[in-house]
Amino acid sequence: MTALVQKPQPWESATSDAPMRLRDILKTLPPEVFLKDRRKAWLKVALNVALVGLGYWGLAVAPFYLLPVLWIFTGTALTGFFVIGHDCGHRSFANRKWINNLVGHLAFLPLIYPFHAWRILHNHHHKHTNKVQVDNAWDPFTVEYYESLPPLLRWGYRQIRGRFWWLGSIAHWAKLHFDWTQFKGKQREQVRFSVLFVVIGAAIAFPTLIALTGIWGFVKFWLLPWLVYHFWMSTFTIVHHTRPDIHFAPVQEWDEASAQLFGTVHCEYPRWVEFLCHDINVHIPHHVSTAIPWYNLRKAHQILKENWGENLKESKFSWELMQEITDYCHLYDGSKGYQKFPQ
Repeated sequence: MTALVQKPQPWESATSDAPMRLRDILKTLPPEVFLKDRRKAWLKVALNVALVGLGYWGLAVAPFYLLPVLWIFTGTALTGFFVIGHDCGHRSFANRKWINNLVGHLAFLPLIYPFHAWRILHNHHHKHTNKVQVDNAWDPFTVEYYESLPPLLRWGYRQIRGRFWWLGSIAHWAKLHFDWTQFKGKQREQVRFSVLFVVIGAAIAFPTLIALTGIWGFVKFWLLPWLVYHFWMSTFTIVHHTRPDIHFAPVQEWDEASAQLFGTVHCEYPRWVEFLCHDINVHIPHHVSTAIPWYNLRKAHQILKENWGENLKESKFSWELMQEITDYCHLYDGSKGYQKFPQ
């Protein structure tokens, strides 16, 4: 494919001198990347169920010294459940809404994640990506807001923006997704249903698991794989939206096209992680359009890279990457960008 422009700047349109619009970006993508493939979607569901089942079987029969490996495997496979539910939330899994809702609720059930609450809040993130104090996914606190917080909240924010980033997803899950009173109208009813669905599921499953396997069985079969899942959720989401050169803008200066294309990060993970988590790391085309199913993201990313490659944000997962993020990307100043916490 021939590049549309030689060296496009983030604020320029690919086809004219006018400011770039999101529709300009979408026009560079072929129609086939938006097409849903029923076979690919359901085959991945079947494979994911088999892999999670394999992980639980391994936990049941393996000697104790293999348990850490199996916790990592099972928790990562459970993250694949989340990615399937993620597509359902964006209606890119199936054409029929009721199928997306059904599969989304079932995929989120082992994670005790209310589907509709997540769907609504996550779509808010996509609509307001990198908009200061409006985005709800790893948007950094401003210096002024941080300094206005009481000491305990400042301490908690420092931990989650530091070496305890892997707990961020748990805090986000617990704080935002179970209070249906923050929603209105039809959304409130949907969220209440999703909350009751997972709460009743947990009220049945957890006592049954403890009765059959004891407290250690609860820890071994659910809690530790769940913590691994949240490690990946926290890691994926902070890496998707955090780098020293990522720009956040106040409402009056925010630009949709620039935020979606140049404000998110593509990160390469080990192949086994990408396989089990269904390429959730291919994140830039997902922000250009949530209608792209997960199995078409790589093709869409390649096309975006051919046209805006020098400006796209790309990283490779490593401890050094996480050090850079957690050592430096703490607070945000509109004129200076990211800053470290004050000493």
